[in-house]
Amino acid sequence: MDWKNVTFDWTRARAFLVTAEEGSLSAAARALGLTQPTLGRQVDLLEEELGVALFERVGRGLSLTPAGHALLPHARVMGEAAARLSMTAFGQNDAMEGPVVISSSDAYAGILLPPILDELTEVEPRITVEVVVSNSASDLLRREADIAIRSFEPKEPELIARRLRTADARLYASPDFVRRYGPFETPSDLTQARFIGLDNTGLMLGVLQQMGVPITEANIPIRCENFLVMWAMVLRGMGIGIIDDRIGDAEPGAVRVLAELPPLSFPVYLVAHREIHQNRRLRFVYDFLAERLR
Repeated sequence: MDWKNVTFDWTRARAFLVTAEEGSLSAAARALGLTQPTLGRQVDLLEEELGVALFERVGRGLSLTPAGHALLPHARVMGEAAARLSMTAFGQNDAMEGPVVISSSDAYAGILLPPILDELTEVEPRITVEVVVSNSASDLLRREADIAIRSFEPKEPELIARRLRTADARLYASPDFVRRYGPFETPSDLTQARFIGLDNTGLMLGVLQQMGVPITEANIPIRCENFLVMWAMVLRGMGIGIIDDRIGDAEPGAVRVLAELPPLSFPVYLVAHREIHQNRRLRFVYDFLAERLR
């Protein structure tokens, strides 16, 4: 390969790629941990080095020029290769000191993980933990997290997964809510009850109906997309919610509603990248989480 023909700074190519992927300089700067002026200068310098305009301003955002569109696939290949290089190097690291990033849903992150992570940092204080809270799957291939707790098995061959258990989600309410609006002895007793919804798509309503709960949209006057917020509303006595029974049964401020109803069952997986699973620090945290979350 004639390296003299590579006439641009690879760091600036990364600035171009992330700006194109994020859609604006401000979003790209946040993603890279840079200031917006610094990132803007990197993009400007790349345009000078390549002799082409990569972006044009559209309102407050940026749009790729034809040249930018032509170069973007090559920048993506570079980004993927850089991620693989970083992942392989990380997998060879044998040090216990350093960070581990864990991705989890808000309910697990806010309720199940704190005592586990408290114990983890006591057992191994050299490890620092960052928790990425998201109800959507973090991209482990792009190192958005090192380890993820998921309710589905990954399909990517680069990822490994350990099935921890089968979780059961059940209906819960506060004792005061049951006293005021119950008793709830059969599914038909729930037709006049209030529920706290978790989405605006009707998915939760469909799940509840499949469980044998004969309710309609009228039974869900409040909705949010955060399990912790939903759970706080349930404990306040605002309605019935659905949550993992490992969380619900441990909460003294909640009781099961229609305990005989079949639960909504789902698997719990612990997922990591195949390469970084060889990292001593990550392997320790992975095994620690697997044991405590079973």
